[in-house]
Amino acid sequence: MPPLVPPGARPETVALDGGRVRVLRSSAESGPAVVLLHGGGSDNASISWYRLFGPLGPAYRLIAPDMPGFGATSGIAPLGGPAAMADFTARLMTALGEERAVVVGVSMGGDVALNLALRHPDRIRALVAIAPGGLTPGFSSPALQAALWALCRIPDPVLLPAARLAGRFTGAAIRRVVHDPAVLPPEAMAEFRRESTRPGGSLGYVRYNQATVGRRGMRNDLLPEVHRIRVPALFFHGDLDPLVPPRNSRLAAARMPDARLVLVSRCGHWAQLEAHDRFLAELRGFLSGLD
Repeated sequence: MPPLVPPGARPETVALDGGRVRVLRSSAESGPAVVLLHGGGSDNASISWYRLFGPLGPAYRLIAPDMPGFGATSGIAPLGGPAAMADFTARLMTALGEERAVVVGVSMGGDVALNLALRHPDRIRALVAIAPGGLTPGFSSPALQAALWALCRIPDPVLLPAARLAGRFTGAAIRRVVHDPAVLPPEAMAEFRRESTRPGGSLGYVRYNQATVGRRGMRNDLLPEVHRIRVPALFFHGDLDPLVPPRNSRLAAARMPDARLVLVSRCGHWAQLEAHDRFLAELRGFLSGLD
């Protein structure tokens, strides 16, 4: 079955780093560029941004890549940590002829977006982070931190088949991370289930966790650094997020000179899909404010 294409999007392939990057583009030929970075797990650009291309695509040049190790991008080994993904995103922008863009990232993609703003500030016009990772020194329990670190050290021949087997239970996993699964688009959820059982479909996220989960703490904690991000920023977070505490976004927004937090009530981790109407309104207001 061919990869999912969101309404209003057109897929294209970009040659980069010796491989082929699948990129979703909107119909707009002019207007500001907006780079969309998907989350981890079995996510890809079609899933995270399924509801965005139709309403926003005619006015903005949306660019949504599948990161190496995710979706339909091929021929490039997974990059591991968010800093490497941020550098990859900067190279992709160059390949597409985009000097600067508004960058929007969810969860793992939010971690990548924050790294991009810190490592390549000249490429960032503004930043939108949806329940972003990368803003905590570690789990509250040292025992849990050590256990997850040990899990990430399991050799690939054991870990990857186990991750694919776990993909058969995506329904239960989704119910644990969102507040109301009924509000999610069924097409995107079907794609998520396909990705979770595809051979190699979990490799990108496995490498991300191996790069970021340390034995005594997280290796990707950007909270001490976010004060250096000077561009306008919007944090969008569900108040019932069980994966990434909303407190992380609150602390980051308070430390940045031009940032604000929108906390959505009765909403879980996948906030841009769960609270789509609210997200679209906030994003439109944020983008028009930049204009």
